[in-house]
Amino acid sequence: MAEKLHEIHVEVATEYLPDQSEPAAARYVFAYTITITNTGGVPAQLISRHWIITDADGKVQEVRGLGVVGHQPLLKPGEHFEYTSGSALATPVGTMKGSYQMVAEDGTQFEAPIPEFVLSMPRTLH
Repeated sequence: MAEKLHEIHVEVATEYLPDQSEPAAARYVFAYTITITNTGGVPAQLISRHWIITDADGKVQEVRGLGVVGHQPLLKPGEHFEYTSGSALATPVGTMKGSYQMVAEDGTQFEAPIPEFVLSMPRTLH
């Protein structure tokens, strides 16, 4: 099987931020750290992002924008870029998924899917 030229691997780690959240006001804030690795065979640049954020009530927010945290990283094969961002939900649990729009050095445009991940407030014991 031929090597995939245009392939990006996305990993996500999430964290609930109690100091920024206000459960009484239906505001739950989460941080997520994303590592984007170019597992393909040609350099590729992240141009834009598209997020679909869904809370536990089924309310969906779509977010589109250029780059990530103000960057449009160019990744050579094997290189990775890591960043942390955040999201606020009206419920203690939700999901995020989406895609990064990439352009390879050879001019090919392709999407790197971001697998769905869960944002969840940890259960607290009193």
